[in-house]
Amino acid sequence: MTPSAEQKAIRVRSALAVGLTAAAVALAWLWLPPSLLGASAGMATADRLAYALKADLLVFLWLGGCLRTVASIRYRSDADRPGAAYGPPSARLAVPAAVLQNSLEQTVLAVGAHLILATVLQGEEMILLPVLVALYLIGRVLFAIGYARGAGARAFGMALTGASTIGAFGITLVLLALGR
Repeated sequence: MTPSAEQKAIRVRSALAVGLTAAAVALAWLWLPPSLLGASAGMATADRLAYALKADLLVFLWLGGCLRTVASIRYRSDADRPGAAYGPPSARLAVPAAVLQNSLEQTVLAVGAHLILATVLQGEEMILLPVLVALYLIGRVLFAIGYARGAGARAFGMALTGASTIGAFGITLVLLALGR
């Protein structure tokens, strides 16, 4: 089966997102001064978890913004006000509702990955968490912007979101395999 133009766009944009994620994580690990974002040597597990939760505040604010957008549209729309249980979303609500649903799913995975990663990183390596959060947020914004234009247009944002989360899980697995 020959892939469609949209499938090719998804592949290319996803590969670019994975490459950007790998480069950002590598550069942060190697060159970003940990003190710049509050990471320091000797952080206890509780400190690292608190650091991760503080970094993830922006992730939750994104999710809250998505929720607020959907709530605002529902409030103003006679067709949407009864709720999702009573009919399909209007054309105005469909994309924001889809972005909210996907963002909720991605947020659960990302925050979980960040908290788990925080348990195996050591002190100054915590600098990775704000970088992963930044990648997540850039991915979410690009996903939302591209959503209405189709899978190819939202692919980079979706893949950037996913790659940063998968990267966090992958780093955790590697560090656990190394005995952390």
